[in-house]
Amino acid sequence: MSTATTTAKATPKSATDQFQAHDHYLVDELLTEEQKLIRDTARKHVSKHLKPIIEERFEKAEFSKDIIPGLADIGAFGPFVPAEYGGPGLDQISYGLIMQEIERCDSGLRSLCSVQGSLAMYPIWK
Repeated sequence: MSTATTTAKATPKSATDQFQAHDHYLVDELLTEEQKLIRDTARKHVSKHLKPIIEERFEKAEFSKDIIPGLADIGAFGPFVPAEYGGPGLDQISYGLIMQEIERCDSGLRSLCSVQGSLAMYPIWK
């Protein structure tokens, strides 16, 4: 067995981020520095903590509650709730960027965050 074959089998497909989209519409130029920082922070968290485990958890049909605090730390839950009520007080674009990064890892996780943030936290706050 070649080294390439061994490496490919040892590394889960989702653990590597090979997709590098070209910014045809120059969206990055429209983002504020804060929004870029939020996106990059979410991307790093997803790459470090979620991508390495998501495929195995999917195969075992397991959900790990231990990922919830990290998702909360990056603003994935209740993103519009103002800081004075314990939320991050993010704008809609920042929320979309966080969700996009989570979606790059797993649609189910993104759905979890969207439901918690939009269908649970937002109405409670309002």
